[in-house]
Amino acid sequence: MRNYFVTAIGTDSGKTIVSAVLTEALAADYWKPIQAGFPRDTETVQKLVSNSASKFHPEAYILNTAASPHTAAKVDNVAIDLDAIDLPETENIVVIEGAGGVMVPLNDKDLIIDLAPKLHAKIILVCNLYLGSINHSLLTIEALMKRKLPVKGIIFNGNENRGSESIILAKSGFELLLTIRPLEKINPHTISILADQLRRKLND
Repeated sequence: MRNYFVTAIGTDSGKTIVSAVLTEALAADYWKPIQAGFPRDTETVQKLVSNSASKFHPEAYILNTAASPHTAAKVDNVAIDLDAIDLPETENIVVIEGAGGVMVPLNDKDLIIDLAPKLHAKIILVCNLYLGSINHSLLTIEALMKRKLPVKGIIFNGNENRGSESIILAKSGFELLLTIRPLEKINPHTISILADQLRRKLND
């Protein structure tokens, strides 16, 4: 189990930036199985990653509406089938980016959280910091633990909030992999700096 599944406590938590950092840190391949809305996250990550080894695999589903995958799929008259989502053929590590938070529905029975075990990937949880994020983080962590899914660790994204960060880490027992504070610019250079920090942590 060497692949990583990047998920979060909600939408716009920073999964795409974290995926770019992780892809750069490991010179891994990147894959977004389900894209709902545009621009495509694959294009964003591709612009931010500067190593020459990473490959960017096509999505299993590209949906036109920026909404929950199950809703976007209905708009496009598409049925998302979990069994049809298979890892790309590659010998490299794959960074897999989810959509929204862990409990986002794919269809009437499957959730984003169901993708990680199917794809045999360890989870990296992105927790952005805002009023209410402790509750959202701990509910997400409880869902992951209930399913006994392997979690590599947490990445915090946002302005410093030591009170929130410390209680989330204490209650979860998960490892802190990286903290991303607000960036003036998001470009290959800043991604490379964060990738160096994350690489050292992953190699500890």
